[in-house]
Amino acid sequence: MPRPGSFVGDLVDVLEGPRFRKLYATRLCAQAADGATTVALTSFVFFSPERQATAGDVATAFAVTLLPYSLVGPFAGVLLDRWRRRQILVVASLLKALLVLVLAALVAVDYAGAGFYAVGLLVLSVNRFYLSALSAALPHVVPERELVMANSVSTTSGTVSSLLGAALAFGIRAVLGEGTAATAGILAASALTSLGASALATRMHRDLLGPDLDGPPPHLKEALQGVASGMTAGAHHIRVRRAARRALTAIAAHRLVYGLWTVSTLLLYRNTLNDPDDTDAAIAGLATVVGASGVGYFLAALATPEVTAHARKSTWVTALLSLAGLTQLALLALPVDERTVVGSALLLGLAAQGVKICVDTMVQEAVSDDFRGRVFSVYDTLFNVCFVSAAAFAAVAVPSSGKSPVLTAALGGGYLLAAGWYASVTRRRPEPAEGPIAGVSPAPPAARGTT
Repeated sequence: MPRPGSFVGDLVDVLEGPRFRKLYATRLCAQAADGATTVALTSFVFFSPERQATAGDVATAFAVTLLPYSLVGPFAGVLLDRWRRRQILVVASLLKALLVLVLAALVAVDYAGAGFYAVGLLVLSVNRFYLSALSAALPHVVPERELVMANSVSTTSGTVSSLLGAALAFGIRAVLGEGTAATAGILAASALTSLGASALATRMHRDLLGPDLDGPPPHLKEALQGVASGMTAGAHHIRVRRAARRALTAIAAHRLVYGLWTVSTLLLYRNTLNDPDDTDAAIAGLATVVGASGVGYFLAALATPEVTAHARKSTWVTALLSLAGLTQLALLALPVDERTVVGSALLLGLAAQGVKICVDTMVQEAVSDDFRGRVFSVYDTLFNVCFVSAAAFAAVAVPSSGKSPVLTAALGGGYLLAAGWYASVTRRRPEPAEGPIAGVSPAPPAARGTT
């Protein structure tokens, strides 16, 4: 048995489970495809020489591609609690591959109209549904005691896999050039990778990932008719589970501030740190920022299980939000150049990923399995709404240069306010003792390899 709290021991322990490894491999392949798709779409929309990006442009793009999912999120949650989640992973990957090929065709003819954004919206909606299914499925493949490590490994490795997919996209772009043909080629490669994710998901037993239902699942019509009542019940489920409610509030605040930073950083590289006509330099610089964030994610994966083995998860969340706030305030005394932006990206990546690992785990621990799909869809929708809200505010608050000392001070203050609030409510109302997860019977270590 590994020593409790040992990162290496727990990491080996969680990776020994064949059920976890199968879900893990599916995630890695799917998120590599996501990384390549993101690079292709970002290059086409924001980094074409003929398109001058402003904060309003960025906000519009985020709103068009992210906000409408909030309308279908509740439906997604109900379906996640009724459909076999393994089948969702198989079919959603196939659908993503088809839609990305359609995007490749549109890019090849240099079409960036309403149809392009509509297909992009469908791709992102299917992907968010897919990621919600992964989160809801995780407690079915690891014992409860390993959830923190499993979340750490899954989310961080998924992000790293996205970065590798992005690196592949940059490699294709370097070979084929910066034209629409290169972007279409990247999207075609992403579609093939999504097909691989679908194939990997078929290795899991159809019933492995739940949901755990009392009796046969209802017909689709019944499921959709129950959306309103089901989401009301899901919201109540969150409301009466204090740890989950507070954690979701904390990450919503974080997402608002992080969204503002993302928009300002994109504009900084697009219009200020590089010649606006030199889009290759802008993309390369932004890739460095993404890479630094990836290093921060990896550090969070190393640190979070160790820290939370000896301290409360809420304490770690507070510390990370405080670190993010102090990082922003420190930038006020430093020059705005690539070194300071990359350094802050690393620390903000550490904070963002550490907070997400803890919040994912607290929500998984606090909710019952028959509500988990709905709760994670609400969680995912909250992510989108907060990010789009931040982008909308950035449209009026962030100059096209991306450079604003007032904004930097506001970001630092926002992080620190969130940290202070969360520390206050968790200090007054301690987290309840963790018990077994309702609806899931964790397999003992000796039996973890069965399906």
